[in-house]
Formats: sequence, C-alpha cells, structure tokens
Amino acid sequence: MIAVDNVLISNDVVEEQFVCDLVKCKGGCCEEGDAGAPLEDAELDLIVDLYEKVVPYLTPESIAEIERKGKYVYHREFGWVTPTLGNDNEICVYGIRDSKGIIKCAFEQAYNDGVIGWKKPISCHFFPIIQKNGRDGEFDHMNYEPREVLCKPACGLGKKLKVPAYQFLKEPIIRKYGEAFYEALDNAAKLYLKDNKEG
Repeated sequence: MIAVDNVLISNDVVEEQFVCDLVKCKGGCCEEGDAGAPLEDAELDLIVDLYEKVVPYLTPESIAEIERKGKYVYHREFGWVTPTLGNDNEICVYGIRDSKGIIKCAFEQAYNDGVIGWKKPISCHFFPIIQKNGRDGEFDHMNYEPREVLCKPACGLGKKLKVPAYQFLKEPIIRKYGEAFYEALDNAAKLYLKDNKEG
C-alpha cells in the first residue's frame, strides 16, 4: 500500500498498466456489473439538476425506465447507484450506444458538447480503480480492479504503451483530490517503482 494524505492506494494502481481500448471493449463497463454506477451523495442533486439537459441524449427506453424507477436508485450492497435497463447487470440508463456499438455516457456527451459542466459520476471516471471514501476520519481507498475478460484489451494496450493505471487516470484523480495530491502520488509511485526495480 502507498499512503498519500488520507488515501491508501494499492500497489497495483502504480504497478499495473492500463489504457482503455474502446474499439475492443465497446464501453462494456457501462453494461457489465452487479448494479448501476455508484453515486456519491453530492452527485444525486447534480443528476436531478442536469437531467433535463441530458434527456435529448437518451433513448426512449432509458427515459421510460427513469420515469419508472427514478433518476437514481438504492442498492442494498452499493448504496445509491444509477438505474439500469431491466435487471442490475444490464446497460446503465445513461449509457448510449453509438453507430459502432460503443457505449458512451449521456452526461459525458453533454459535457463534451458544452451543454453541462459535470462530466459523469466519479466512480465511472475512476474505473478500473475502485475508489471508496473513508467514514468518520478513516482512510479513503483506491484499488485496481479491472474486469478479467472485458478489460484484457486495455491491460494489453497499457503494457504496450507502458502507461501505469494511475497515470491513465490522472484526470479523475485530480478531479477528486486535486493536483497537489496527484503530484505527491506521482512522486511516491516513481520512488516505489525505482525501489522495486532495484530490489
């Protein structure tokens, strides 16, 4: 484990290499899982506030499901999550499949178009790092948990390009913890990798 401020980062976040390969995985992380995307409490109001601006990006099926279930739902294991079409292991209601079959986030598409200022749930942005906030002063945790089959192309591309997972996820790490935190993590990671290479 590497500790930076109040965050414990698993060694795999630094050691393993990862770069999303959307052409091959087709954004399957928006579809494959035990529930929708986990949401932080502050994100619940954001989703409600931004929903009307995101509606034009959604399919009729997604809109109908949101009207039936709500803009977010409570899951016994994961807490507040985005709804999914049908069962828990189906596509997120905010996922949209393009002409190439790649699933993209409606929030992110609206963000990229300059319609909204929020990119997407932080849990989605962090994947394949699973980030969990500590409770009552406890440490936050960051663990590297790619999907064994789905993320195989991304793991291969990461090794080919020699990009550690934490560097690939620089943007969400800074979004959550700030630039000073990322710089501290980067320095700790480089020292950790140097020590392990020499050892």
